[in-house]
Amino acid sequence: MDLVVAPTREGLLVGDPAAAAVADAPNQEPRPAGGEADAECVPWPAVADWVADQERSASGTGPRWVWPDTAAISPRLLAAGVRVGRCHDLRLCHAILQLAAPDPWPAPPWLTAAPAQPSTPSLLDDLTPVTHPAWEEVVAEHARQVTAVAASAEPGRLRLLLAAESAGALIAAEMHADGLPWDRERHDEILTAALGPRPQHGLRPQRLERLAAQIRDLLHAPGLNPDSQAALLKALRNAGLDLQSTAKWELAGIAHPVVGPLLEYKALARLLSANGWAWLDTWVEPGAHGRSGRFRTDYVPGGVVTGRWATSGGGALQIPRAIRAAVVADPGWVLVVADAAQVEPRALAGMASDLALAGAGQDGDLYAGLVATGVVETRERAKVGMLSALYGGTAGEAGAILPRLRRAYPRATTLVDRAAEIGAGGGTVRTWLGRTSPPPGPAWQQVQGRAGEVDADGTDERRARSQARDRGRFTRNFVVQGTAAEWALCWMAETRRRLRDLDPVPGLGRPHLVFFLHDEIVVHTPQALSDQVAQIVQESATVAGRLLFGGFPLSFPLHVATVRAYADADKDSPGPAGDAAASPAL
Repeated sequence: MDLVVAPTREGLLVGDPAAAAVADAPNQEPRPAGGEADAECVPWPAVADWVADQERSASGTGPRWVWPDTAAISPRLLAAGVRVGRCHDLRLCHAILQLAAPDPWPAPPWLTAAPAQPSTPSLLDDLTPVTHPAWEEVVAEHARQVTAVAASAEPGRLRLLLAAESAGALIAAEMHADGLPWDRERHDEILTAALGPRPQHGLRPQRLERLAAQIRDLLHAPGLNPDSQAALLKALRNAGLDLQSTAKWELAGIAHPVVGPLLEYKALARLLSANGWAWLDTWVEPGAHGRSGRFRTDYVPGGVVTGRWATSGGGALQIPRAIRAAVVADPGWVLVVADAAQVEPRALAGMASDLALAGAGQDGDLYAGLVATGVVETRERAKVGMLSALYGGTAGEAGAILPRLRRAYPRATTLVDRAAEIGAGGGTVRTWLGRTSPPPGPAWQQVQGRAGEVDADGTDERRARSQARDRGRFTRNFVVQGTAAEWALCWMAETRRRLRDLDPVPGLGRPHLVFFLHDEIVVHTPQALSDQVAQIVQESATVAGRLLFGGFPLSFPLHVATVRAYADADKDSPGPAGDAAASPAL
């Protein structure tokens, strides 16, 4: 059952769209068949209990909540301790359909407004027609989306994508609400060991100051500020070093005593700026009631054009290894860390129905499988070749390996080569479930058009070819990275569904997802349930593969570790994936 939701100043308008207005086609106006009279107004003070009652009383998988924006509504429910099973996020789904639908329609103003930040679930926010539509407008938009999916070339796949994207929105809101457990004292110890004691505001830590003094002495530049890239490059050149930048890769090729201290300074300066004491004070809440602190970031589902997630603060997608020891489970709890192996080439094998490539990864390490079958001599060469196939690299060693991959895996390499050709010609491509790449912009079209004019010169033609190649590399990777992101969404959604079915541990609670990074998830779980949780994440990976690729023989191996601290999860050797029965629809 779908329940359409529209927030108002008084509360939530909720109703069954089966009795409401519907649209015949995406670009038609909805037929007048009711309005807000078809909806029930639930006052804000009663919303949480009412929604919880609906979740408990619903049979089967429960209602699907159809609402404008998960980031605006779910945090209010989470603050009251209520979690819904399923939703349809109209904002996220419209963004997909705007490119994927055969006959797209303009987004209404309330879908183009900036998404709400989940960190402020106030019930007293100003509600305006621009950001909070009438209930019948929500019904009409949902009807347009349903009609657009039905008219698409692959409605089943596209429907799964919208369900997975919406599930991701719920997961993002829940991970923000739960937070990643974080030991502030341990974080401070890590910083102190690396940098020295916490300095006064505006001063460098002791270790950085000593390195800065050493760099100045070695470069004979007493007034140098090594944090200024322009001043540093000038000092390096004055010392006789022929450098074009201060990048690590360029410095590493220079034989000079300053290189070692300078590289160490740059690494420690990055630690200080990205995850130093200021970051700790800003992003990690102190612990309370015997539990660790909490790091809460605002995840942005679909924040990358391929469907990968982004964050709007805190850098959760870039937690460096140096500080992962500060991610510590609460007393009585552990972290189940699951890391998927080589998701993108496996997704490519599934998309292309390439049995040979799928078979190479059947026993675990796909790159080792390429070596075992004689395609390449070493695992490193296998990785270089596969990444080149995915990203379009042809220079150096990659150019020698790619012909071997094309002979060994013609179906897979033809798929990405064709995607590159389409992109280079200005076309669009789609992921397995139907996320569509954006078309090239006017500037790209102008450059291509200029190259075809009668008076075009060699510079015009070279620029056009370069831009065409760049776009071809983008679309080549889009289809694979986007499909891998779809698998990850289904993996998380299935994991979440199964975790919800576990009985909570008295006095502690129920396991929940607390971290996601492209092909890695972390579940915070009572220790007594850790074995069940490890099995769930294994089985969910298998189910996600079946949701996307049916019975095609494709494995998605995981390395799963149960640890107290995130840093203790060894991710170097993936193990075999678990097996599972087919999953119900998201």
